[in-house]
Amino acid sequence: MANVVIIGIAGETGLWVADLNAGTVTKSAEPSAGALQTANDLRNKGATVTKGVNLAVLATSAEAVSGGYMDG
Repeated sequence: MANVVIIGIAGETGLWVADLNAGTVTKSAEPSAGALQTANDLRNKGATVTKGVNLAVLATSAEAVSGGYMDG
């Protein structure tokens, strides 16, 4: 099972790498080649790109998530 997720948030520049095993999230270098660059270019043009993720929801805070709330 994959344990690393690349995250890009609509309206924000840059990508983030979430390492689920380490419990860390770090800013990623801008991709310069390959499928990740292609996906990021599409994202920057407004597309939503998913692969292997079956739930991703933006929340206003960690407290909102623990309370069961998500942005509408």
